[in-house]
Amino acid sequence: MELEAAEPVEPQARWGNFFANHWKGCVVFLMPLLCLPIILMNNIPEYRCMYILLIMAVFWVTEALPLYVTSMIPIVAFPTLGIMGSEETCMTYFKDTLVMFMGGIMVALAVEYSGLHKRLALRVIQMVGCSPRRLHFGLIMVTMFISMWISNAACTAMMSPIVQAVLEELQAQGVCKIYHEPEYQMVGGKNKKKNEDELPYPTKVTQCYYLGIAYASSLGGCGTIIGTATNLTFKGIYDTAFPNATEKLDFPTFMFYSVPSMLVYTVLTYVFLQWHFMGLWRPNSKEAQEVQVGKDNAHVAKKVIDQRYKELGPMNMHEIQVMILFILMVFMYFTRKPGIFTGWADLLPSKVIKNSMPTIFVVIMCFMLPANYAFLRYCTRRGAVPTTPTPSLITWKFIQSRVPWGLIFLLGGGFALAAGSKQSGMATLIGSSMSGLKVLPNAALLLVVILVAVFMTAFSSNVAVANILIPVLNEMSLALKIHPLYLVFPAGLACSMAFHLPVSTPPNALVAGYAHIRSKDMAIAGIGPTIITIVVLFIFCQTWAMVIYPNLDTFPEWAQIAAEEAANKTRMLAEITANKTHLLELAANATRLLANNTELLTDLSTSSSNLVGDLIANSSEPLAQLAVNGTRLLTEIALNKTL
Repeated sequence: MELEAAEPVEPQARWGNFFANHWKGCVVFLMPLLCLPIILMNNIPEYRCMYILLIMAVFWVTEALPLYVTSMIPIVAFPTLGIMGSEETCMTYFKDTLVMFMGGIMVALAVEYSGLHKRLALRVIQMVGCSPRRLHFGLIMVTMFISMWISNAACTAMMSPIVQAVLEELQAQGVCKIYHEPEYQMVGGKNKKKNEDELPYPTKVTQCYYLGIAYASSLGGCGTIIGTATNLTFKGIYDTAFPNATEKLDFPTFMFYSVPSMLVYTVLTYVFLQWHFMGLWRPNSKEAQEVQVGKDNAHVAKKVIDQRYKELGPMNMHEIQVMILFILMVFMYFTRKPGIFTGWADLLPSKVIKNSMPTIFVVIMCFMLPANYAFLRYCTRRGAVPTTPTPSLITWKFIQSRVPWGLIFLLGGGFALAAGSKQSGMATLIGSSMSGLKVLPNAALLLVVILVAVFMTAFSSNVAVANILIPVLNEMSLALKIHPLYLVFPAGLACSMAFHLPVSTPPNALVAGYAHIRSKDMAIAGIGPTIITIVVLFIFCQTWAMVIYPNLDTFPEWAQIAAEEAANKTRMLAEITANKTHLLELAANATRLLANNTELLTDLSTSSSNLVGDLIANSSEPLAQLAVNGTRLLTEIALNKTL
């Protein structure tokens, strides 16, 4: 008898495995239910907005929904819950700040499309030098500068191949190694690689170069408003919260505030990476000896850089025009309304002009101007008829494929949340609840704010953290009677300072994937830059910031007016809530009185019915007897008459 093998029974799935595979769905469906008591117990606009804020904050931090999808929630929730209308909510998704950011990305893509960024990077490295320490310094400073004008991710993606080419050439010449040698173990009498599934492990020199450009991208983005989406996020939220503020976050003021500190902590980060990975001030260490070998063979790296630069050829008309337009855009930023002299925007008979105008002007010019002028040879009868159309400085196809369009919703969602929290009174409610922090000195409060921002941004999207944190700080500063910029500006910059994990920011993720850097190595290396940026930012906000904003240590008049308006709104909302409560009590009393009256009327009706019934019952028998007697009497009378 032949026995058939039974099919293996699959073990019953455990709850742990289920949650591991479906935790995002659980968060998406359970979070709104867990937060529901907030609006059931306090069904007023402040708490309805707080309900939305908590749900979006959890979704942003956990990424249970894509960041961009979470940012669309106000479009649905605000009109539904009576916080803001659809028209008003949707208008916050395309403000001047957001248009400026998207235009800045397009201009940066025009620079990338022309190849101007590579020429700039290679030329600066040639000027700085090609020994390991000089080359590292040159790469960091070039990355920092480019990141001030284009996105951090694009800057890191551009510099990574340059670093890879230099390291490969140095390894070919025996100067350094990119990855550690794999470990072998005896298996069945044969040498076999240990942990074959693991990716190659980069050496300290490799980590130093790649982490240097990743950190420089994040730090360089702090230098200008268009350097990173986080800067534009807290600028837009600040402008929305305080439209009458005299201290503005315009382009030149922003640079004067942040560039000096950016230079300091970039240089100190370079020094830390040199000490940690290349043995700076440790001449007898293995890392320092490897650097010395590289220094003796600096000509190898120079050969690679020179070859790459030579491959670019001479500067063409495409690059020249893009460079001129880029310089023109920056010049228009600085001279729009400088304050120290009449700007070009003051000379135009128009309404308020902001930085979105020069940005989009340059974008349009990139499509209007040709990449070359070869067609002029035909126009001047010096050449043949052109066989192909002349391309523009950039194509829409390139922009459409490279622009992160989802950022429109991510930034817009933050602006909508800020506007909704202000209009509903939630921001004022949160700010008032933090009035107990008055006991802390302003400097201690600032340090706490920076630490909170740095900690939160290590585990979540920088823009999402700014969207959550900045509106709260706006109202908290009013409650504590502190200049709003004193807390908002440092917190906004601190949201970009993420150095510990690949998930913290796109530059970290790019170099981690490109060079196979382990998370634990990045976490250790990020300790130094984190401490450096916190200390430097705190010191500069106490010193240099007072030079840029002399009134930063006061509570300005426009902030006092905003605080009074917020207090009046809170008082009015409290009165409305009290009136609603009183009306509800009156309605309850009226309902109770009506119920009592109804019961009384029912009893009275019952009693009347019983009385009438008894009366009728008691009267019916005598009346019947009377009728009988009357009938008999009438009969007798009629009979007598007949006789």
